[in-house]
Amino acid sequence: MFGLFKTDPIAKLRKEYMRKMEEARDIQRNGDVVKASQLTAEAEEIGRRIDELEAQAKS
Repeated sequence: MFGLFKTDPIAKLRKEYMRKMEEARDIQRNGDVVKASQLTAEAEEIGRRIDELEAQAKS
């Protein structure tokens, strides 16, 4: 009953991951490859955190 208001940390991180990847794509299309690489690296770090949380949830 009280779990209704809890946010899923994995879902929140997935949204953040997708937002970063889309932003990196758009910036790369505008020609700023360095900034796009930085955003992609940040997204990959978020992806690692997602993997860690999923592994903890399975065990």
